[in-house]
Amino acid sequence: MTNETAPAPFDGDAPLAPRKRRWLPYAGGALLVALISAGLWPRPLPVETATAARGPLMVTIDEEGQTRVRHRYVVSSPVAGHLRRIDFKPGAMVEAGQTVLATLETGAADLLDARSQAQAEARVRGAESAREQASARQVGAAATLALARMELERARSLANERVISRQDLDATTTRELTAVQEERAATFGLQVAEYELEQARAVLNRGQPGAPGEVSIPVTSPVGGRILRVMQESARNVPAGFPLVEVGDPADLEVRIEVLSRDGVAITPGARVFLEQWGGEKALEARVRLVEPAAFTKISALGVEEQRVYVIADFVDSFEARPTLGDGYRVEARIVQWSSENVLRVPAGALFQRDGGWQTFVLEGGRAQLRAVKPGRANGVETEIVDGLTEGTVVVVYPGDRVADGSRVSAIVVATGK
Repeated sequence: MTNETAPAPFDGDAPLAPRKRRWLPYAGGALLVALISAGLWPRPLPVETATAARGPLMVTIDEEGQTRVRHRYVVSSPVAGHLRRIDFKPGAMVEAGQTVLATLETGAADLLDARSQAQAEARVRGAESAREQASARQVGAAATLALARMELERARSLANERVISRQDLDATTTRELTAVQEERAATFGLQVAEYELEQARAVLNRGQPGAPGEVSIPVTSPVGGRILRVMQESARNVPAGFPLVEVGDPADLEVRIEVLSRDGVAITPGARVFLEQWGGEKALEARVRLVEPAAFTKISALGVEEQRVYVIADFVDSFEARPTLGDGYRVEARIVQWSSENVLRVPAGALFQRDGGWQTFVLEGGRAQLRAVKPGRANGVETEIVDGLTEGTVVVVYPGDRVADGSRVSAIVVATGK
């Protein structure tokens, strides 16, 4: 007797056969290949970019300078004698013709003979003539200053109405500043001439036969201001012409800037100068008065011989803006060689030389495109673009060796000209 088992009825909820899942390994492999390809796919290079924009550009010559009192006077002993101790210290205030800086004690034994008498009288007459000349120069300088101030006021009104250019206004301002300095110099010269006359008269009166047995000659200050240096403080016997005290007005400062001779050729009188790092919060402004005609040789810190020349500049800012700035103080000067208010400029780091010309990378469609440009003026931070770029073009700054023509890049910093 044979036992046969009947087949089980079909159940629709039964699990699929193993052959139905063979596609899963292939799907996993494809996903792995896709992930590996995505990881190995070259990513855009991160670059710093800047936008070519229009604005002011200033080209300057940056050098160190030193302040100094413009008009200084070394008070010397008018005659030989015994110098009393000088109690003044540097920085003490003095008044012209009023403050007695030193006292000389002389005897009547050295009365003037006929020859010395004639020389002393000639010195007095010469000092009187010098005083008259200094007085005439002072009057002329005052008249020139008054005219320069009227012209400056007129020029400012015309500049506000846009009748004259900025350059004409700067020229008028320079003339007014020069007239101010000339008037100060003429006033200083008149004070010195009067002092020299008084000293010549004192020498003449000391040698007269009727002079007392002991004569004390007071040595007064020829100009108002402060004592800068005391050359001889202790009492001692001094000869005629021995330097005693140096006086000057610290409010009347100028700046002496040491530049390379090749830079000095490009500097013109009247050029603007900005003085920084002098100790104040704001930069001071000055104007170039003179580029000295003679240069000198100086050894640099690297041992290289350099030809340098001094540039003399006068302060434009008043004394109230720099009350603590004194004689011999160090400043950092920026002499304006060229400036413009509206030029197309980009950072200097965006330009590089290749194939004998200047080029840059511009950002277009996420890629760096090589473009030839024609640069103009540059100040080390920004460069003027004469041709090759338009306003609003995005350029790559400091591209490096990894960026090539057509490279995919992404901007991480967007900088615009200030």
